[in-house]
Amino acid sequence: MRGLLTDAYRTLVPPRGERHGPLPPLMLTLTVVTGLVDAVSYLALGHVFVANMTGNVVFLGFALAGAPGLSASASLVSLASFLTGALAGGRLATRFAEHRGNLLKTATAAQTVLVAVTVAVAALTHGRVTTGVQYTLVVLLGLAMGVQNAVVRRLGVPDLTTTVLTLTLTGLAADSSPAGGAAPRPGRRILSVLAMFAGALGGAQLLLHTRLVLTLGLALLLLAVTSAATHRLSSDDPDWVRAQA
Repeated sequence: MRGLLTDAYRTLVPPRGERHGPLPPLMLTLTVVTGLVDAVSYLALGHVFVANMTGNVVFLGFALAGAPGLSASASLVSLASFLTGALAGGRLATRFAEHRGNLLKTATAAQTVLVAVTVAVAALTHGRVTTGVQYTLVVLLGLAMGVQNAVVRRLGVPDLTTTVLTLTLTGLAADSSPAGGAAPRPGRRILSVLAMFAGALGGAQLLLHTRLVLTLGLALLLLAVTSAATHRLSSDDPDWVRAQA
């Protein structure tokens, strides 16, 4: 337990000289954003995911089989938007390959702009999700999450993918030794799961009890804070911004 708590603390408050610097807490913030965004897409946009593409592919199969309440077209639009965003994120990763601070700052700034448009759309339509609004939000959020996934993949912070928890949970269990040894980075892995859970729970609560625009607004705020914090923390060109071998 002590090791778990120590690892969790070091994830939230990285010690000086940590090779990934402040990236772990920033990645946890993006994980919360993922939970918020997928709460919006699943609960308000027709049972589709814009960040969790594994679930989206499964939903596409269900929809094509005729399962009620699912839309094959929405799943396809989400997949296409996500892949387009991932392509753009890959281009950013190539451009800023030697400076992880500039990479994350630029990517989250782009996400902030995309999500800001969704906030504006939700505000202008007073939360009414017509077909046009549905697909507009799916496209914009899919683009934002595609960018995030491509960039996080290039940043290469272990156990903080910000979207995929299956391998994180598998590692937490499978990497524990039969003799009672603990899995590596247990605190970080558990924090990643909790961050996703918190985003999904908070997003669902906001959607069910307030308005769509507030949920998107919270995601927007977290992205803007992440971009601003990354800019500030990397401005002095610390060691952690350099590409990892």
